[in-house]
Amino acid sequence: MSYASYGRPVRPLGVAILAILLGIFGFLLLLSGALLLVGAHGIALVGLPVRFFGIGGPVAGLIALVVGLVLLGVALGFWNLRMWAYVLALVVVLFELLSFGLSGGIVTIGFLVLLFLFVYLLVVARYFR
Repeated sequence: MSYASYGRPVRPLGVAILAILLGIFGFLLLLSGALLLVGAHGIALVGLPVRFFGIGGPVAGLIALVVGLVLLGVALGFWNLRMWAYVLALVVVLFELLSFGLSGGIVTIGFLVLLFLFVYLLVVARYFR
């Protein structure tokens, strides 16, 4: 593991970018889930029928809230170079690569980006603790 002159581990630029992007996406997902929950319940509070959102609105809002919180946690784990965040990211990327492969989407841009991300994660594994 590389260390700066003051004893703290050096974070690779790609890992920092991934942590920031995960954090932004997690925050936006958390915000959209909260807005969806408030919107669905706000419509019911003012007397309008809740059928506008149906049962799917609050459920989707709750799912978005939970996934947003998980993504924020993983972003923080990536920023702090935690091994559990690395393993989770590797498993998710591998799962996505397999799903692309099983669906026949191997020659797509998404597959190539995921393949690059998988190889990059293998290269920077030594930085995580």
